[in-house]
Amino acid sequence: MYIFKDYYRNKVRLSFDDHPFSKSPKHVWIICRHEDKWLLTKHKERGLEFPGGKVEPGEQAEQAAIREIMEETGGVVENIAYIGQYLVEGKAGVVIKNVYYAEILNLLHQDTYFETEGPVLLAQIPSNVKINKGYSFIMKDDVLTHSMNYIKKEMRFMESKS
Repeated sequence: MYIFKDYYRNKVRLSFDDHPFSKSPKHVWIICRHEDKWLLTKHKERGLEFPGGKVEPGEQAEQAAIREIMEETGGVVENIAYIGQYLVEGKAGVVIKNVYYAEILNLLHQDTYFETEGPVLLAQIPSNVKINKGYSFIMKDDVLTHSMNYIKKEMRFMESKS
């Protein structure tokens, strides 16, 4: 378990265990790859971020993750995996999010990308993301750092098994 403060100085607890805070979280965040690049979206107000959002009534968190990727980027999911969950103790209450890693098969052009301006592909996430004004607050805390490290470690493990 990792404990740290987010961009707004709220306490965050992050775990890569199986749903340690809730079996039915209300939010999802998905770290995406497409054609060896990171797939982000440009939120109209917050800036660049990985896709994510709320779980709708009657929807499972993984279904919400797949839907959010499509809505915000036009991405068609090839593979998706739960990697962790985090809990934010904010001033307005507690938020629990599942974190997923998704590999995207292709990107479909859409007439709308809802609250975003659509897909953005990056060869790498910049090392200065925490202070870069072009990136959303969601990208500026250690959820991103620890999740990226977890993904890299797990990918090396999977590649060594094949």
